[in-house]
Amino acid sequence: MVVGARRQQAAQTEAELKAAAIRVFERVGYLNTKITDITAEAGRATGSFYKHFTSKEKLLEALLADLLAEGDASAELAGHLDDFRDREAVRWHVAVYWNFYRGHRAVMSALHQAAIVDEEFARRSREMLEPDLRHIAGHLAGLDLHGDPLVAASLFTTTISAVAAAWFTGAIPASGEDEMIETLTTFLYAGLGG
Repeated sequence: MVVGARRQQAAQTEAELKAAAIRVFERVGYLNTKITDITAEAGRATGSFYKHFTSKEKLLEALLADLLAEGDASAELAGHLDDFRDREAVRWHVAVYWNFYRGHRAVMSALHQAAIVDEEFARRSREMLEPDLRHIAGHLAGLDLHGDPLVAASLFTTTISAVAAAWFTGAIPASGEDEMIETLTTFLYAGLGG
C-alpha cells in the first residue's frame, strides 16, 4: 500500500509540474522560463523537479509524449478518413490539427522555441514525431507526389502548424477559424494534387 501511495504521489507531483510549466510557458515563453519558475508555480521545492526530470528539455519531451498520445487517440475519432485524394479527408486532418493546436498553444510554441536553440532537442523531437509523419504519409499513398511521401507529410504538418501559430499570435489578418481551416484545406489539397 505504501508503494502504491508513493507512486500516486509521484504521478501527482509530475502532473503538477507539467501543468505549472505550461502556465509559465504561456506567460513568459519557454526560453524565458527557469526551472525555479516552474517549481514556484507548482508550489514545490526545486529539488522535486529533478526527481522527475533531469532538465527543462526533458520536461518538454514528456509534454510532447503526452501530446503524441492525445494525438494518437484523435486518429480513432469518428470521421477519420485516410485517403488524401478526398478533400474531406484533408479537411478532417486540418481541422483536428487546428483544434489540437488551439488547445495546446503554449506547448506547441515551447516545442518550436526549444528546437530553434537546441539541436539535440530538435533531433529528439523529430524522432518522436516520425510515427505521426509516417501516418500522414500513408494517407498520401494514392497521390502522384513526385517526391518522398515523408517530405510531403512534413510540408503538410509544418504548413498547418506555421499558419496556426501565425493566426493565433495575430500575425495573419483576423478571419474566422472556419475560414482559416477551409483556406488551409484548399491550399493543401491543391498542393498535394488531390
